[in-house]
Amino acid sequence: MRWSVLASVLVIAACSETATTGIDTRPVVSSAQVDTVRRSPGVAARQFLEVVKTIEPVAERECRRRAAGVNCDFKIVVDDRVNAPSNAYQFLDKSGQPIIAFTLAMIAEARNADELAFVMGHEAAHHIRGHLARQRDAAQAAAVVFAGLAVLTGATAQGVESATELGAAVGARTYSKDYELEADALGTVITMRAGYDPVKGSEFFTRIPDPGNRFLGSHPPNVQRRATVLRAAGL
Repeated sequence: MRWSVLASVLVIAACSETATTGIDTRPVVSSAQVDTVRRSPGVAARQFLEVVKTIEPVAERECRRRAAGVNCDFKIVVDDRVNAPSNAYQFLDKSGQPIIAFTLAMIAEARNADELAFVMGHEAAHHIRGHLARQRDAAQAAAVVFAGLAVLTGATAQGVESATELGAAVGARTYSKDYELEADALGTVITMRAGYDPVKGSEFFTRIPDPGNRFLGSHPPNVQRRATVLRAAGL
């Protein structure tokens, strides 16, 4: 994976990720599906840099206040793959440092600074709440249960392996909707404390396809996410 520099934004060359990349924070949507007003590249880049400069110290303060012993030195980077879909995601590098990545499409399609700030706060909240580790633990526990049941029912070695993989997938998805709502709530707080409007920032939920309330879906319904933001904002 390559990364490109946007002015003072830290960029990682030939980035080597840890395995903790399972949180899917993107809305299920392609660029063609988004009804958006694109800004000029210069305006989009300057706005992104300003939001990074404002949000990062606030997110780090919230992290240190809420998560003792956790690495709170966020790095915000740009995924420069031209064909990558509109997306923002959080992961840990090999040293355990939290990385928040934005694709170029995500930066271009955000309608205003409030949307960028809310997404940035949301991604920081995933780290503060420990969602990657919690998801990994749930996946491992479910994998053990599924594998054990397969052995008890006389499955072949291949069957046990398949059951283990299925269990890991189910475990990883079990609490993903809860994690998204937790990140929306804390992301709202971070956005507000940085001086942005999280309610305005979460308006992108009204422009993307609603994932609905699918069994083992990765994201909760858009209306539920908007309600979470309003509640966290005290409205």
